Amino acid sequence: MENNIDQNWTTIIKPKPSLLSFNLKDIWRYKDLIKMFVLRDFATFYKQTILGPLWFIIQPLFTAGMFTLIFGSVAKIPTDGIPPLLFYMTGVINWAYFSDCLTKTSDTFIENAATFGKVYFPRLTVPIATTLSALLKLLIQFVFLMIFLLYYIRTGNPVRPNVYAFLFPLMIIWIGALGTGAGMILSALTTKYRDLNHVLALALQLMMYVTPVVYPLSQVPQNFRLFFYINPVSAPMELFRIWFYGVGSVPNRMIAVSLGATVIVVLLGLILFTRNERTCMDVI
Repeated sequence: MENNIDQNWTTIIKPKPSLLSFNLKDIWRYKDLIKMFVLRDFATFYKQTILGPLWFIIQPLFTAGMFTLIFGSVAKIPTDGIPPLLFYMTGVINWAYFSDCLTKTSDTFIENAATFGKVYFPRLTVPIATTLSALLKLLIQFVFLMIFLLYYIRTGNPVRPNVYAFLFPLMIIWIGALGTGAGMILSALTTKYRDLNHVLALALQLMMYVTPVVYPLSQVPQNFRLFFYINPVSAPMELFRIWFYGVGSVPNRMIAVSLGATVIVVLLGLILFTRNERTCMDVI
């Protein structure tokens, strides 16, 4: 009798057998929902704006211009021979990608509480869609960054991409995984402790200055290098400049620490996220 009842349902929701059960098959089944979330986020960004998607370019270009003026012209911080505008725009778009993945994922349960309370779908689809939306924005900015790079190459600037530039998709996954994993950890905590939202905004501002965004790793004093070693975002940020501009250096130990931290952050984020989704509606 029980088997006959089960056969009448197209979807059966069962408790997860363990903390490492992430139901990835269910996420694939809801791929159309992820696509819808991505299109919604993209449309919401430029809805009722005059310039529309051009804001994806204007914002990092304006920020890079300000950094060029302040850190390049006023503070005169060296950029290892990379044209200042190119150097700062690289840091801005990569940092924005990491920051978007982190901050928007951390708000998953709070921002979607009304939807989560009405209908079932795998909650992991929301962080995945958030990351893909940030990725779409990054790719648009990356195209314009490559246009700038081609311009500097044609004008005789010595910056040159090397063969490792073809590994750029892996770097995107690396940075996105770090931001999304950390965001999932925070999303599980912010449902109970809302103060963390305010702490996060401050922490990101401080973290940017212990990441080679506005200055190269070569300009960091030796006694401060430890902060950059334990910051997992430092390695991919600096590697990007090495791969695309042929300038800079990252110790292998720093890369290993960053990759190890990424794996830990993603696994811990998935565990806390899937555990919290069972009780989040009772708390929110």
